[in-house]
Amino acid sequence: MHPKTVGLIAHTGKAGAAELVRAVQEEFARFTLTVLVESETARHAGVEHGLPIREVSNRADLLVVLGGDGTILKVVGQLDDAVKPIFGINIGSLGFLTCAASSAYAEAVECIAAGEMKFSKRTLLQASVKGAAGASIEMTGLNDAVFSRGEVSRMIRLKTRVNGEALTEFNADGLIIATPTGSTAYSLSAGGPILAPQSGALVITPICPHVLTNRSIIVGADAVIEVEPTERDYPVYLSVDGREALRLESGSVVTVRKSARVLSLAALPGVSFFSVVRQKLKWRGSNI
Repeated sequence: MHPKTVGLIAHTGKAGAAELVRAVQEEFARFTLTVLVESETARHAGVEHGLPIREVSNRADLLVVLGGDGTILKVVGQLDDAVKPIFGINIGSLGFLTCAASSAYAEAVECIAAGEMKFSKRTLLQASVKGAAGASIEMTGLNDAVFSRGEVSRMIRLKTRVNGEALTEFNADGLIIATPTGSTAYSLSAGGPILAPQSGALVITPICPHVLTNRSIIVGADAVIEVEPTERDYPVYLSVDGREALRLESGSVVTVRKSARVLSLAALPGVSFFSVVRQKLKWRGSNI
């Protein structure tokens, strides 16, 4: 991919973000590339001609996101079906989604200009909430859909079906349905397995299950997962990719499936998913 127009979006709350935006923009000026800066990013960095984020995405061939994994999740949530391929430059330590450290921004820009990036197709999930009255809400996420108990320190009950067949009623602090990308996030912290990005599967992971036989289960890419909160005494909430939680009314059913859309996520040459896993989890081979 040789992008002609690049969109620049930064997490303005990160220390050093303004300086990095200006440095990246100056580096891009060495090449015949048009750079569009998102309006909030432009204001924070003192850069002129900022544009609304959706306009940036509509006009750009590639979005360069400066921040962390959470910044990429926020951009995907803001843009939804208007999102373009993303190249992440991390402000801080290397994440699972960002592919270059801020100290290597010059090499990252050169790689982008030369079209030497490689892309992985990342599964998105679609969560549909159908209320008891029939009203429906649709949400799309890159990482996960999380059912939680809110501030009440009590377990919740979540009746779960896969492709119309009963799986179990989870008695737990919550439930995570994650994509392969999300398998290295909250699901991993809750004891779930790591899925390779190209697997396309979804993983269902209970959070602190109160029944010891409740464990993570991996389902196929074509699976349709239905979750029905059966807890009547305490509220149940749904959050997609950590966005604002939706309180589920009694009688609601949430359907989670693989989205028809995918996200193209950039990586530098020589950087693989497994090399990032080894680095993040500090796998160095046997200690025996």
